[in-house]
Amino acid sequence: MKPDHSEILERCRTAVNRRFFLGRAGLGLAAINGLMGSPGRLMGSEIPVKPGVDDVPHFQPKAKRIIYLFQSGGPSQLDLFDPKPELKKRFGQEVPKSIYPDERKTTMSNAQSQFATSPSVFKFNRCGKSGLELSELLPNVGQMADHLCVIRSMHTQAINHDPAITFMQTGAQIPGRPSMGAWLNYGLGSETENLPAFVAMSSRGSGKGGQPIYDRLWGSGFLPSIYQGVKFRNQGSPVLDIYDPAGVDPNVRRTMLNYLGKLNEMKFQSTGDAEIRTRIAQYELAGKMQASVPELLDFTQETRATMEMYGKDVGRQGSFAFNCLVARRLAERGVRFIQLFHQGWDQHVNLPTQIRRQCIDTDQPTAALMQDLKSRGMLEDTLIVWAGEFGRTVYSQGTLSPRNYGRDHHGNCYSVWLAGAGIRGGISYGATDDYSVNVVENKLEPHDLNATILQQMGIDHERLTFPFQGRDYRLTDVHGRVVHDILR
Repeated sequence: MKPDHSEILERCRTAVNRRFFLGRAGLGLAAINGLMGSPGRLMGSEIPVKPGVDDVPHFQPKAKRIIYLFQSGGPSQLDLFDPKPELKKRFGQEVPKSIYPDERKTTMSNAQSQFATSPSVFKFNRCGKSGLELSELLPNVGQMADHLCVIRSMHTQAINHDPAITFMQTGAQIPGRPSMGAWLNYGLGSETENLPAFVAMSSRGSGKGGQPIYDRLWGSGFLPSIYQGVKFRNQGSPVLDIYDPAGVDPNVRRTMLNYLGKLNEMKFQSTGDAEIRTRIAQYELAGKMQASVPELLDFTQETRATMEMYGKDVGRQGSFAFNCLVARRLAERGVRFIQLFHQGWDQHVNLPTQIRRQCIDTDQPTAALMQDLKSRGMLEDTLIVWAGEFGRTVYSQGTLSPRNYGRDHHGNCYSVWLAGAGIRGGISYGATDDYSVNVVENKLEPHDLNATILQQMGIDHERLTFPFQGRDYRLTDVHGRVVHDILR
């Protein structure tokens, strides 16, 4: 059974009908006047506060919301989640071509004269009652081990950052598809009138640089733009123009917006573009956010113990710790999909030093977020996802020494973890070979991960579709299976 798209299609047809527009003349101005005069709903708008498809959710969800901690750059599974102690006996030995063929090496390292086996310099500890093995770099997350399901058998065909990230977020390597958050917004709608249903934030590690994060990663693709995510900036005003300019009288501001409403009417009349209606609805939300966002970011309401739990960087806008606390506050206020992008995991050289810095930046806030949600009774219905776009090679990129090495991109296997909202905790799922090069048990691809995430939100991934260019599209394309083995 497919979703009933008749209402959405009818909305698109009527939006471009001139007679319909003339019958609705004045909508834009009325909307702006209603917005400025009242915090209520958009006057006369057919765009509901809870957009969403009629028959979604398809079944009782385990999760009410998702906090997706995306680690951009490709975290090394060998140094964090996939222990291979036997590799120490093979230090410096050539990785057999039967294990790692030339065609899987990138142009950044395929000209090397040697592909030396590079064991991790970090110890792995058994954590929690479950004894789940995690790197010593993650002591705080280790304390939450009994809530984690570490998937060690992820696989992707993408070997470069942008297509790999795009694949994880949209289900396709080529840009243009809707992001996961946009699909959820489209299917389930919003639980809050005062904040977006989908918020994205970014942070950068204390090391050098990081791969760029593009706005399309939280975009709506071919879905109506009302479903796209809203980015909270990591410096300056979190949302552009959320505050009135200094010295601007509210009456002057209202007059300006009234004229802007007239301009929107004129544009709609000349083009029949349905996106004008989206723009008007966004003005309504923007007006409400002028009150809700400053309150959201006011950490003076938090206890000293909470602030200390997230770490020393929690008060610094743009840090991962700051974004984690904002994520918890967004979750409390009904935001359905919250995504944190953290840059800096692309460690081709000097990996031991760089990955240690990354973990110092992210380990404590990640664990604090989980502990905070648990203490408030929210971990049971909040799905936390920790993932990057691919893993790293077992061979050293560049010179190998006993305490230093780099690792190139590797898509054949990598690790992610899930927690909360019906996920079995304290387990690892899947396995790799002795070199952490290929999956040998329970291979999963991004479509499988995404299907499982949608399952926890009460969505059958095969039924949440949208018609575009002659066929029905979905987040999992024509693939994907729910991994029931990791679900409670």
